[in-house]
Parts: sequence; structure tokens; C-alpha cells
Amino acid sequence: MSKVHVMDHPLIQHKIGWIRRNETGTKEFRTLIGEIAMLLCYEATRDLKLADIEVETPICKTTVKELKGKKLAVVPILRAGLGMVDGMLAMIPSAKVGHIGLYRDPETLNPVEYYCKLPEDCSEREVFVVDPMLATGGSSVAAIQMLKDKGVKNIHFMCIIAAPEGVENMTKAHPDVDVYIGALDDHLNDHGYIVPGLGDAGDRIFGTK
Repeated sequence: MSKVHVMDHPLIQHKIGWIRRNETGTKEFRTLIGEIAMLLCYEATRDLKLADIEVETPICKTTVKELKGKKLAVVPILRAGLGMVDGMLAMIPSAKVGHIGLYRDPETLNPVEYYCKLPEDCSEREVFVVDPMLATGGSSVAAIQMLKDKGVKNIHFMCIIAAPEGVENMTKAHPDVDVYIGALDDHLNDHGYIVPGLGDAGDRIFGTK
């Protein structure tokens, strides 16, 4: 079963409080999204495996720890997920970056793929799928299925704000994927927006609202 981790770190909660505010402008919003992504990444990578290696300090030889085995990849769901990439890379600068683009068919409301570009060795990597909002979960569920169809096995999902409906759909569809959430909100409204939420994350990151 997937584990759902709702972050309680004071800095994460403080910064989420600022991005919720209507008066927070594009530049500040974008900066805060990156900072929150960095803090979420710090928390979400807590269980990565370590290996002992021998190095030489200026004083002597010693044994230190480094990340074991699989390397990491960050896969944002376009377009809002792009806002989280720099924060992730600040913590794991050697990670490769893939991109998944989906849009919702206006008639069926189902996600439709329009772009997918992944690192060649993505199936061998520990992959973090990122999107600021987990609302209905449709896009995120579809994006993770696309990764699985391409042979990716070690997948984690990270978002800043989630609705209970999205969390339920995600854990039902992908019980093997751990979910990391900055804040779990109350519900979705009739238009599919998270309440209280923060509006459209993509519009606010890119100034297109």
C-alpha cells in the first residue's frame, strides 16, 4: 500500500500560507513554490538508501556515506510542475529531468498525453513526479501510468496542496506509489478547484491569470 505523508514542517506550512494569499504576486509566488519544493524534497528523500565509501580527507582516510545504487530523476507534469523543478534540483543537482504533458479532453474529461520526454535510463532511476496541486488526481494518475508503461518501477509523487478526493484516487490507482503532500485541504468545489487552495497554480507561477 502507498504511504501518504502530509508534511508538518513549520517552514513548509509558513510558506504555503503565503502562496495561498490572493495578494502574493507572480515573482514571490514562483520563488516560494521553488522553496517549498526544496523543503518537500528534503523530507521526501529521507528514506533513500546509503552506502559506505572510503575517501581521503586532508587528515586521513575515512568512511563516509553516499546515495546507494539508483540515481534520481524529477518528472514535472506540465506546466505547473515546472515551478517545482529548480527547488528539487537545488537539493539533488545530479538528477535527470523528464517532462510529461497532459490536457483534459473537454468532452470525456479524461487526460490526454501531448508530450512525454524522459531520460533514457529512467526505468533504472528513482523517479519523483511533481505537480503543485493534486485535485481530482486525473492527470497525476495518468502521468504515473505513462511512466509505468515505459518500465519505470520506483515512483514517488510530490505535491504542495492536495484534496482528499485526489489522494483517494491516487492511492487506489497506484497503491505502490508513496505520496508526499505539503498541505491536505478540505474538498473540491463544483469546478474541480481545491478549497481553500490557492487558485490555478500554473497561472500564478507564470503570470497568466
